[in-house]
Amino acid sequence: MADAPARPQEGTGPSKVTLYRNGSVYTAADPFATAMLVDGDTIAWVGSEQAATSIADSSMDIIDLRGALVAPGFVDSHVHLTETGIALDSLQLAGVRSARELLDAVAASGGDGAVLGHGWDESLWDDPTLPDAGELERAAAGRPVYLSRVDVHSALVSPSLVASAGLAELDGYAPGGHVRRQAHSAARQATRRLPAGALQGYQRRALDEAAANGYVALAEMGAPKISSVADLRLAAGWNDAAGSRPAPEVLPYWGQLTPTAADAEALLAGLGVRVRGFAGDLNIDGSIGSRTASLRSPYTDAPAETGTTYLSVAEAAAHLAACSVLGIQGGFHVIGDAGLDAALQALEEAAAEVGEQRVRAAGHRFEHVEMADADAIARLAKYSVTVSAQPAFDAAWGGQGRLYEQRLGPRSRGMNPFASFYSAGVPICFGSDTPVTPLRPWSSVRACLEHHDVDQRISARAAFLGHTRAGWRAARYENPMAGQLVPGAPATFAVWEVDELMVQVADNRVQSWSTDPRARTPLLPALDTGNDPRCLQTVRNGLELFSADALRA
Repeated sequence: MADAPARPQEGTGPSKVTLYRNGSVYTAADPFATAMLVDGDTIAWVGSEQAATSIADSSMDIIDLRGALVAPGFVDSHVHLTETGIALDSLQLAGVRSARELLDAVAASGGDGAVLGHGWDESLWDDPTLPDAGELERAAAGRPVYLSRVDVHSALVSPSLVASAGLAELDGYAPGGHVRRQAHSAARQATRRLPAGALQGYQRRALDEAAANGYVALAEMGAPKISSVADLRLAAGWNDAAGSRPAPEVLPYWGQLTPTAADAEALLAGLGVRVRGFAGDLNIDGSIGSRTASLRSPYTDAPAETGTTYLSVAEAAAHLAACSVLGIQGGFHVIGDAGLDAALQALEEAAAEVGEQRVRAAGHRFEHVEMADADAIARLAKYSVTVSAQPAFDAAWGGQGRLYEQRLGPRSRGMNPFASFYSAGVPICFGSDTPVTPLRPWSSVRACLEHHDVDQRISARAAFLGHTRAGWRAARYENPMAGQLVPGAPATFAVWEVDELMVQVADNRVQSWSTDPRARTPLLPALDTGNDPRCLQTVRNGLELFSADALRA
């Protein structure tokens, strides 16, 4: 829109007025906008540089973008704040390529107390043999050791932790020290019994990392097997933390089974925090990397295993029915094809009990959904279930010879069917599942463009919307204007230093860019330059969450 806005009146509304100019603004209001006016917590205007010149005055904070891009801030639709903070401050094991290197990292860790580490992935090692528990104990000089696999569905633990946490009697315990299922959950929780101040410190670490990477909101996926209710309350408390530095908004979920509507109501009342739903990491199954995702047929590299199903169809159906009656979101963590079969059968049974319309209206969400065939996709669309997916999973593990193919063989070619979800009308939003994959939103957008299956690639615009506006919608956010930069919308955005702007599509057989104004297509950063865009500023509701020195230099 080319016309200048009316000047804010003195003494009315928020006092801070900021004019961003001489850049590019990603907005449906004007695909070639170069300037944006922020009045307090609201976008007041977007338009041309010529109009910006006419309204600029000394009362405004004027930021010269010098060609930078202003775009809606990212929403991560699946995170674990405390786990992310701990992972960021513990041993970084993603680069380890052998059992020997892993043991050397433990031996060099130093400090007192438990040795915590994250990110090892034996599928990348030449020899995938894991160190045993005794070797871990010796490397740590007797200190307890907990080293989570990259998917955080299994871990390596030392005998001292086995003893102190009582792991030997639990399902999933292995004498060699690689624990899964119940034993893994108990091992993790034993190392997370921390005072509130320590938990807050780890959460702040994660929130700062998110803000520095352009995230304005994070869907926190709490669950009894992962963290405590107290941890969830601390996470939700950042939204109203008076006197502290502003942070990305936390959208809290709690993954606990609710067999009846009365149970769900009682849980809502007892949590002490307003949750968005009883969804997220309420596990129907586990992960492919740890071979706990529930499969119709055995793992290619472990013919005796088909994974784990944690909930029965009856339990899942009762949960969805209870949530549907109350009109709140329910949902599950589900990855394997047999796990998805169970979730979809639960949808059918819930609909038979409380009515299809109630099930659809509740806006349920399933996390991950990595193995979905055409029939499953059609059933997800029928019940308006949102899929919360992680594109970086495909970037890390998809393709020839990589983890998915190792575990699943030919079945791996149908993993993470993003384009099929879109074409069938399945609502989809994207996240990182941090600490499983890093808080790097543009890398996640690129993963959608470069999906290992060319038929499942989507455009940069579709991927960007899935990482921004769709995240707000998936959480059933109250403000329908969230996730866009138009007059009247919340002043919630990020500023990016970019190499080049263009229109990118997923099919290289067609033109991938256009400067024709008639196309009316806002431009996004080129993601094939070798450099991710650099975050210069992150703002939520007019409050600065992060600012690089270069922004105002």
